[in-house]
Amino acid sequence: MRWRVNWRLKAILPVLVVLGNGLLVFVLVTLSLEEHARYQVRLVAVAGAVIIVAAVIGMISLLLQHPLHELHDKIARVRQGDLNVSVSFAGRNDEIGDLGRDFNDMVRQLRESREEIQRLYRTQMSRAEHLATLGELATGLAHEIRNPLAGIAGVMEIVGRDLPESSPAREVLSEVQEEILQIKRILSDLLETARPKPPDFRPADLNSTAEHAVSLARQQARSRPIEIKLSKSHELAPVEHDAGQIQQVLLNLLLNALQAIDDAGNIRVRLGSEDGFATVAISDTGRGIPPEHLANIFRPFFTTKKKGTGLGLSLVSRIVEAHGGRVEVASTPGEGSQFMLWLPFRHADASHPSAPKSGSAGDPAQGILV
Repeated sequence: MRWRVNWRLKAILPVLVVLGNGLLVFVLVTLSLEEHARYQVRLVAVAGAVIIVAAVIGMISLLLQHPLHELHDKIARVRQGDLNVSVSFAGRNDEIGDLGRDFNDMVRQLRESREEIQRLYRTQMSRAEHLATLGELATGLAHEIRNPLAGIAGVMEIVGRDLPESSPAREVLSEVQEEILQIKRILSDLLETARPKPPDFRPADLNSTAEHAVSLARQQARSRPIEIKLSKSHELAPVEHDAGQIQQVLLNLLLNALQAIDDAGNIRVRLGSEDGFATVAISDTGRGIPPEHLANIFRPFFTTKKKGTGLGLSLVSRIVEAHGGRVEVASTPGEGSQFMLWLPFRHADASHPSAPKSGSAGDPAQGILV
């Protein structure tokens, strides 16, 4: 075990020892000397005191002033961006050593934080380039595919009108029309991902937004033994959000929950507030998500569905982040999943809140994210 010695004690203790010994010698010597000899001894004592004071000043400079100068120089280098510095007095076993160790730890944490920021910056730049390429691809696909697709859909409709009611081709025609709708949805998701529309923030009741999404989801689940429950929060203050976009987010999560339930089950939507955020929790009793997939479900084009585009949850994450919020997921395979949305009550860039316009939310069914 190492003894800790205060730096002040380190400087004063030698002085006290020297002064004490000098005083003892002075007393013993002066008692045995005559008057003129005592005067000479006093001169020697004064000279010794001066030497001791000089030694004290040197000791203080060594113990305190030198570390402070070194610390000042290293702080100047850190200010210039050099985070590979460290002070040499961090090994001292006193308060000055504590200061040195704290400084070295602080610089190390700054260096690690800067490296993490640079890594995230490179990741975001790569993602931005990827989305820019995706935007060009999506625009080209929209022009090259939508027009022929509209022609095919028109021909299928004409053929369907001419077919007799008993014709077996009607079943094939229905499948073709369903595939055409799937292609249209894929194109819509691509365009939404490539050319995101900024949210139109307006203070509105988040309960109403969720109720609209739940109503649309219930229509999708009418033929299945699945119950969708909505638990409103009547004390919830108005939330500044784009009602149309948040309805799309909630509807997408609800449709995913419906697809995760194979037979009978239930889905619950709960609204509330926590830590200064409005919260929406969507939980289901479906298959759940395997742990190895949880880290990737919000990545574009990642999907475990046979007919999925892999863009739905990516758009959910983007819309929620554009609102200044976040989305979290917890899942247990075989028991179900829960998606938790956190939305700030007031948008950070909002200046003066405006009243919500009637019908400004739009119909989220036109842009279902599947």
